[in-house]
Amino acid sequence: MEMIYMDTFDRLLSMPSRIRVRFTLAQLRALEAVVRNAGFTRAAEELHLSQPTISIQVKELADALGTPLVESSGRKVVPTAAGEEVLSCARRIFDEWAALEMRLAELKGLKRGRLRLAAVTTAEYFLPGLLGPFTAKHAGIEVELAVENRDRVVERLEAGRDDLYVMMMPPERADLALAPFLANPLVPVAARRHALAGKRRVPLEAFAAEPLLMRERGSGTRMAAEAFFAERGVSPTARMELGSNEAIKHAVAAGLGVAVLSRHTLPRDPSRDGLAVLDVRGFPLKRTWYFVYPAARRLPVVARAFLEFALSEAAGR
Repeated sequence: MEMIYMDTFDRLLSMPSRIRVRFTLAQLRALEAVVRNAGFTRAAEELHLSQPTISIQVKELADALGTPLVESSGRKVVPTAAGEEVLSCARRIFDEWAALEMRLAELKGLKRGRLRLAAVTTAEYFLPGLLGPFTAKHAGIEVELAVENRDRVVERLEAGRDDLYVMMMPPERADLALAPFLANPLVPVAARRHALAGKRRVPLEAFAAEPLLMRERGSGTRMAAEAFFAERGVSPTARMELGSNEAIKHAVAAGLGVAVLSRHTLPRDPSRDGLAVLDVRGFPLKRTWYFVYPAARRLPVVARAFLEFALSEAAGR
């Protein structure tokens, strides 16, 4: 890890001028993740490190600066006044580092570089199919992929942590650039031997009367389904909330209820998973996958190359 030296921290902390402080990017990223996640556990999961490692990095940074950077507030971890100042400085360092990486990548063409992606969980069913051929063509490219539910991806977007974001329901903001690239039909599913399986033109009310299995709050699929039911004046009977598409598929196949899922989560023949796509009036819900990024921010050369590659690949499907 490159060592970064700051000549003055007078504004950040009450320290004598010209003191040289030594710290690492890893320590700054640990502090930023802890504060943004309001705790060490979630930060460790996000950075794929152990919680003790994250704690040590934050403590070493605080020791180097000679002042506490975080403190407990109830069940949350919050920054101290000094921590806020260090975070403000750290974010500028991250921006400069990202700009440097972009300039170096442009000098090297696509021989070297890093692609930072954040995608909602359902995108894990098709995104590897785009990343695989791209990285095979550009072997020197490193990929950082964060897979989260929609709320977490939006948080990453607001914090500017990644180059590109993949989601079905982007925030309604004028400062975002949206690049639609793939259809995302949402379909009603039930167990293969369910009473509604194989029936034609099932009334929406009949489907909604079945126990409905749903993703957690913050899921784009759930938001789209709930908006559709509300528009039709239908109130489904929610039985269970599950945190992943695979968990829902297994529960539906076991006969615990019905669900609305992206068609991308299902095999070509859903019966292989013990499922059936139902013929329910109003379905499929026609939605679209988007690449999202801040409109005012110039995309790094690697991100631009991947975006163009993905749009071309999707258009050919």
